[in-house]
Amino acid sequence: MQLDLNLLTTLDALLEEGSVMGAAERLRLSSPAVSRALGRLRRLTGDDILVRSGRVMIPTPYAISIREHVRDLVRQARDVLKPDLELDMALLERTFTIQCHDTIATSLVPSLIRRVQAQAPGVQLRVLTETSRDTDDLRLGRVDIELSANLPDLPVLRTETLGEDRLVVTMRRDHPCARKLDLETYAAQSHVVISRRGRLAAPIDELLAAQGLRRRVVATVATAAAGLSAASHSDVLVTLTDIASRPLVEAFGLTTRPLPVEYPAMHINCNWHRRYDSDPAHSWLREQVRAAFAEISAADKTEGRGSGA
Repeated sequence: MQLDLNLLTTLDALLEEGSVMGAAERLRLSSPAVSRALGRLRRLTGDDILVRSGRVMIPTPYAISIREHVRDLVRQARDVLKPDLELDMALLERTFTIQCHDTIATSLVPSLIRRVQAQAPGVQLRVLTETSRDTDDLRLGRVDIELSANLPDLPVLRTETLGEDRLVVTMRRDHPCARKLDLETYAAQSHVVISRRGRLAAPIDELLAAQGLRRRVVATVATAAAGLSAASHSDVLVTLTDIASRPLVEAFGLTTRPLPVEYPAMHINCNWHRRYDSDPAHSWLREQVRAAFAEISAADKTEGRGSGA
């Protein structure tokens, strides 16, 4: 059976108004159009729905029995097609999954948790670290937001740049390079590379090669925490982003120096699936992520970090 759901709206108006003319005025349709719809309803149900009694029309027993049910169905259909976009943050219960590098998890997530809990205590955050390979988790809905330097390459994925983060060189406070770090000195040191894929080289190595220099990479690790732990126990240098890595650098008692060469800042991007574009709860979460990054960026400017901390 092929049903025209518009007939439910017409039936609701007919039962409410008790006449073709009244239903037509309510629906902003012509009387002939409503009469034709009433004819279709009669054929479909096998019931007259409304019958004339003198100068008025009265509902049949069947029509009376379904009146409330029809009204509820129409109301439910309207709710489905016009969802409530107002959020009651105090009552919101939802779990959001965020995937990001461990430096972002360490620096941005504490601020994000404070903001979320202050506004929506029923919301839970599941924070996952980046894996060694690219996945379809964002596209398939297993991840709500990805915070990354990467830009999505699928048209169904959205992105917003939260801001920039510059590269700095991290080392022990008593490292010989803490007093002076030029490009030749930087290249002559032992280095630990942070790479989730285990790569032994990074884009900075191409820049060094253009200057006729080559650094000695002694290890590659998947997380900044592992790299900074190594730097705290030896003379290796670790090159990584400043703002995102600051909490870990401070936790390991390390210091940073500016990268001794011009190098473009890294973009920190917030990526999500376009299915969430009109989702008010997801939009709210993106606002909190944006505010959290602005907070840690403002702290960086206020404290003047990254130039010899």
